[in-house]
Amino acid sequence: MAHNVVVLVGSLRKEAFSLKVSKALAKLAPASLKLEVVTLEGLSFFNQDLEANPPADWVAFRDKLQKADGVLIVTPEYNRSIPGVLKNALDIASRPYGKSSFQGRVLGFFGTSPGAHGGVSAVKHLQQIMPGISGPIMQQPEAYAGMLADAFDAAGDVSKDSLKQFLTSYIQAFAAWVELHKK
Repeated sequence: MAHNVVVLVGSLRKEAFSLKVSKALAKLAPASLKLEVVTLEGLSFFNQDLEANPPADWVAFRDKLQKADGVLIVTPEYNRSIPGVLKNALDIASRPYGKSSFQGRVLGFFGTSPGAHGGVSAVKHLQQIMPGISGPIMQQPEAYAGMLADAFDAAGDVSKDSLKQFLTSYIQAFAAWVELHKK
């Protein structure tokens, strides 16, 4: 039986590298994983005043995470951090206090960037945010992919062999991490 993994895309841009990487990971995943790529479009803003009667989009988002065995966050870096839309989603999913939808879910992080640093600062912020509201976080291998401007063809498929090999290696490591914690 395959483990279900939600892949959260940290960008709303239709041609986002994080979306392209997410889709590539889903294609390259071993049979032991079933990846569902989820964009954050349409997720309303977090407001603690709404916790007693949360909006339907919050409930649906939380339910999707709670049904998953793992969550893989693929994000760009905005201003040396994570995009606001991703932080909003993390706030929604981690509330109300003590009832985080990430609890018990295996987590992994993957940073993307058109620049040379590959989103390392965004991933480092995720490593600060998520402990305490999540399940086990895969620390190794760390995953950052930069210089992605020419890494995909017109159909959105990976055109760089080195990137394809890296994505394959990473998703296999994540599959092993999920299997270790979800036996």
